[in-house]
Amino acid sequence: MKKFNKKDIKCLQDIMLARRDVRGNKFNNKKIKNKILNELLTAANCAPSVGFSQPWKFVIIKSKNKRNKIYDNFQEENNKAKKKFKNKPLYNSLKLEGIKESYLNIAVLYEKSEKNVLGQTSQKKMGEYSVVCAIQNFWLMARTYNIGVGWVSILKPKRVKKILDIDKKYKLIAYLSVGYVDEFLDEPELLKLGWSDKKTLDEIKVI
Repeated sequence: MKKFNKKDIKCLQDIMLARRDVRGNKFNNKKIKNKILNELLTAANCAPSVGFSQPWKFVIIKSKNKRNKIYDNFQEENNKAKKKFKNKPLYNSLKLEGIKESYLNIAVLYEKSEKNVLGQTSQKKMGEYSVVCAIQNFWLMARTYNIGVGWVSILKPKRVKKILDIDKKYKLIAYLSVGYVDEFLDEPELLKLGWSDKKTLDEIKVI
């Protein structure tokens, strides 16, 4: 097994610090080659999973018709969200998705095992958390290729699954917009816009 040096450590730190949640106003039309997409999915498939369950599935969506329907659901849900953030005028100006602008979309699913899974007998959601680990791997590998990823969470999972004709045995964990971008911001967009501050190490430590 390879041992890593300081240069490797610095490279990983740079990738993590440069990762961004990308919105539609940043994507361009450059094609993602299948070879590269497969490398991103391979990275996802290397993620840790409780009980080595590997419960993730990735649905690749290029259909404009399906993406338009997903976007319509986003609009419906976002209109509801605007009412909840009416005390924060900034919300109305935020671009919160890239469903139609990105090269492709990916629905990331959790497939629950019909059998008992090692490590998941007490904490039932560990399989779902494992899927999130796979998403993070995908996201970081995408960044190394200068490919942007946006996690679109303002959606109704049941509606998304119906549009994509996904079997009931799967649970939607994430809906991602994926594509090359014109630029990556030097800081997270919500930080730059003043929506929230970056927490310090002292703020996240519980002693």
